[in-house]
Amino acid sequence: MKPDVIVVGAGLAGLVATHELIRAGRRVLVLDQENRANLGGQAFWSLGGLFLVDSPEQRRMGIKDSYELALQDWLGSAGFDRLDDEDVWPRRWAEAYVRFAAGEKRDYLRNLGLRFVPLVGWAERGSGSATGHGNSVPRFHLTWGTGPEVVRIFEEPVLAGERRGLVEFGFRHRVDELVVEDGAVVGVRGSVLAPDPSERGVSSSREVLEAFELRAPAVIVTSGGIGHNFDLIRRNWPTDRLGAAPKHLISGVPEHVDGRMLAITEAAGGRIVNKDRMWHYTEGVHNWDPIWPTHAIRIIPGPSSLWFDATGRRLPAPNFPGFDSLGTLKEILSTGHDYSWFVLTQSIIEKEFALSGSEQNPDITGKDLKFLLQSRLAKGAPGPVEKFKEYGEDFVVADNLPDLVAGMNRLAEGRGPQLDLAALEQQIVARDRELDNGFSKDLQLMAVNNARQSRTDKLVRVAKPHKILDPEHGPLIAVRLNILTRKTLGGLQTDLDSRVLDANGTAVPGLYAAGEVAGFGGGGVHGYNALEGTFLGGCIFSGRAAGRALARG
Repeated sequence: MKPDVIVVGAGLAGLVATHELIRAGRRVLVLDQENRANLGGQAFWSLGGLFLVDSPEQRRMGIKDSYELALQDWLGSAGFDRLDDEDVWPRRWAEAYVRFAAGEKRDYLRNLGLRFVPLVGWAERGSGSATGHGNSVPRFHLTWGTGPEVVRIFEEPVLAGERRGLVEFGFRHRVDELVVEDGAVVGVRGSVLAPDPSERGVSSSREVLEAFELRAPAVIVTSGGIGHNFDLIRRNWPTDRLGAAPKHLISGVPEHVDGRMLAITEAAGGRIVNKDRMWHYTEGVHNWDPIWPTHAIRIIPGPSSLWFDATGRRLPAPNFPGFDSLGTLKEILSTGHDYSWFVLTQSIIEKEFALSGSEQNPDITGKDLKFLLQSRLAKGAPGPVEKFKEYGEDFVVADNLPDLVAGMNRLAEGRGPQLDLAALEQQIVARDRELDNGFSKDLQLMAVNNARQSRTDKLVRVAKPHKILDPEHGPLIAVRLNILTRKTLGGLQTDLDSRVLDANGTAVPGLYAAGEVAGFGGGGVHGYNALEGTFLGGCIFSGRAAGRALARG
């Protein structure tokens, strides 16, 4: 094949761009350093949440939403403050993306075969201000089939294009350089890696067999972010804004998410902006059955668990579970430690704990309605949650608070301070006293009551308020929460056609970027904060923009 376009990266953004290109009859060569088993990249492992605005699913749940409210939330969360330079294009991408989410996004995906769970989730509930960070209403639309289904609807037409001769894959082809001639990108150079039959996500060989050089009139970089490159994360860590980088990190993305193509594209003339913006979760737990090195899972919590820092101090408002990820991260790191604690009950874990990742939600991933009803509505927590409770190294279960604190202190040995039973008990009892009346000055309990106004939350996500020390709701559970790496919010600066810009703001001829490597569009469409359900959507929107721009060609 003599390709019209080379796509570097076979993740979701690369598949979307390729899909748009072959619809226009273009010939596409897709290169990836991993094998065919990893087609779809990180998106395959995701929960499959998508940010939609004023959708039929929202309206059926009594949720009133609008483009104006969603844009207010997005801009309040993004906090764009570099509008004379690095945030010029991210702001434009943000306005375009929210318009997409409030308009054609749902139909675009449904026409490809995607369907949603009817219950709309409420993620990143915010920092406590109408104009600040957070979603004012539930907007998290869970894909029926999770991440693999989002990948499938683009993978299938791309594989059909392969059978027609419009697409060719170069798996185990690692790009090491972009070929630049007369100021334009005209191809790629790299290394052919030794064949490796490893299953999806598993670390693969980096043995080099030979070099290659391939050419095309245009190259789209869709290689993902830096989520498993701890050195690069620490190098760009915003110490002035979040505090010192954690000593202990665990990863929510496979090892091949290494960020290599950022520097490679920069060397070819592309500009990287907003390097200090990144998105890491505070609710990470070590995986008892890992697939990749430091493989971690994020707990997606409801709002009821009590949250304590490593010293045993209850986190202040609005640092509640599921409200303000980076605000809570800053609060945790301000202690000088890089972990924190949930304290909760069996009643809370049964209703409020969900786990990120397609493999942790086999009922929804497998689109098995009977299994879904059995696992989500039956007594007890869903099976994967119970497995973590039983085998996870970060979980402590006890029938009383003294035994619980003793277990927490055993976990803290060598990593942090010992907790004081009396101090922890005093804080829990004070919170529990607030439940003797229908009124409360405890902002977390007020937030729980507000959450239960959502039909979804009341039905399946938020436990009925109860006292933590009530044995009827036991046993007691503590979870040590670690910092889990995930999204790169900055990246290659691009215009609305996904053309990579240079230091002067001029498009580099022949060079495009989409997905996480481009900060999901523009070099940082999220600004400082992500509103959740925006990882996959950003890949789709920016990949589509790149593919359509080159299809118009």
